[in-house]
Amino acid sequence: MTQLDVRPRVGDTVSGVAEGDVRGKGLGKGSVGLVGSAVIGISTVAPVYCLTSTLGSTAGEVGMQMPAIFLAGFLPMLLVAFAYRELNKAMPDCGTSFTWTVKAFGPRIGWMCGWGLVIATIIVLSNLAGVATSYFWLLAGEITGNESIAALDDNKLVHIVTCLTLIAAATAISYRGMTATKGVQYTLVGLQLAVLAIFVAMAFQKAAAGSFDTGLDFSWSWMNPFAVESMAAFTAGLSLSIFMYWGWDACLATNEETTGSAKTPGRASLIAMIVLVGSYLATGVAAQMAVGSGTTGLGLGNPETSDNVFAALAGPVMGPMLGILLFVAVLASATASLQTTFIPVARTVLAMSTYEALPPSYAKVHERFKTPGRATVMAGVATGVFYTVMTLVSENVLTDTIFALGLMICFYYSLTAFACAWYFRGELRRSARDLFFKGVFPVLGGLLLATVFFKTLIDMWNPSYGSGSTVLGVGSVFVIGVGLLALGLVIMIVTERRSPAFFRGEVLTKSTPALVVED
Repeated sequence: MTQLDVRPRVGDTVSGVAEGDVRGKGLGKGSVGLVGSAVIGISTVAPVYCLTSTLGSTAGEVGMQMPAIFLAGFLPMLLVAFAYRELNKAMPDCGTSFTWTVKAFGPRIGWMCGWGLVIATIIVLSNLAGVATSYFWLLAGEITGNESIAALDDNKLVHIVTCLTLIAAATAISYRGMTATKGVQYTLVGLQLAVLAIFVAMAFQKAAAGSFDTGLDFSWSWMNPFAVESMAAFTAGLSLSIFMYWGWDACLATNEETTGSAKTPGRASLIAMIVLVGSYLATGVAAQMAVGSGTTGLGLGNPETSDNVFAALAGPVMGPMLGILLFVAVLASATASLQTTFIPVARTVLAMSTYEALPPSYAKVHERFKTPGRATVMAGVATGVFYTVMTLVSENVLTDTIFALGLMICFYYSLTAFACAWYFRGELRRSARDLFFKGVFPVLGGLLLATVFFKTLIDMWNPSYGSGSTVLGVGSVFVIGVGLLALGLVIMIVTERRSPAFFRGEVLTKSTPALVVED
């Protein structure tokens, strides 16, 4: 009989085995497959909503280079997606960024990374609820032909009550588990992508017919990001583009509920990214060919319509009847994203509580639905309170809070990317694949996002950034963005006194992949 050699070889590691201190949460196993996971990622991003709210703003910043900026924003997200995929293979944990950065950098950096994800999600949930509310009343007005019904959205009380109702409905669906979530998402995502395809086809048709005086002939120069006039314009456009891709990591937050949890979520995230970049490029090019990117009339850069491009283009491009479908698609997009965006925040809170980084009450999983019930309800309540308070205080404050969202996104994405390279640092010389997918690509993605983070931080200092509001001469967007991160730091200090074991590294330990036992 051949005797086994159980001595570990120098440099031999394993990235497919979860660390011993990574805990199960009791979530429903095998509830989501590859397609369902990809649909959740696409839905959370809300492509139709993102396009109507940022297509014009991006064109206003970079002009005809808008398609190139969509590609430029896709690059760091793709590089970070590789980091998520590799980390998920090693540790398929629903805490994702929180868990992985704790394992790489320790409890304090990991806790702040988790805070960045949670607060960014609460901000975007409130924004999605507000957009869904506005489009609900706008669509009701279009269908009935009654402007007074559409004007109900301007009534602050009616707007807040409708918004809270939508938040409650989305919370209830998420509370009932991934099976209920999938059923709703297949319908809503399919609807918005189908309507978007119709819009793109009709925009190309209008462009070919020369229906609008501002239309343009296609040029490959649109794909050149170096043709943007200034670095400030490029950074502003890139920040908007990055926001348009944010949310694909919801695929990873369901990893403990996905069939093939080590590989399926990573594949789903890449599928979602490809669908998104394809949709954005096709829509951007078609719209620019049809109406141009100018600042007057139907031009995409017109400041009067740039915050809601599809509302301006629906009738002229698709006609009065089909144009209503575009309003339906935006409402479906915002509603679908509102529901799925609860997934990452609830599961991050669940993981943080499981590892004693938050109060233990949030670690409870519903016995029947196998979901983080209390964490989901907490996210819904926090979203409702946040939106109500911000709306009552000032519309400018609410707007500036949304502008500060990009800071949070770059913060926790870049930390996760750097965590991948550091966690797998012992494997990087093992093969060319490990070097690039676990080291080079994540570091490049992290550096790009960190650059945008610091550049945005500098720009936010200027009072003209966002709504133009100031606090003691400093831009209110800067105060809100930095203030929210500082609030997380304060909460972390308070939590450390109540849960010292986690912050001493006794619950979730900082480590590197374990040594392989070879035969």
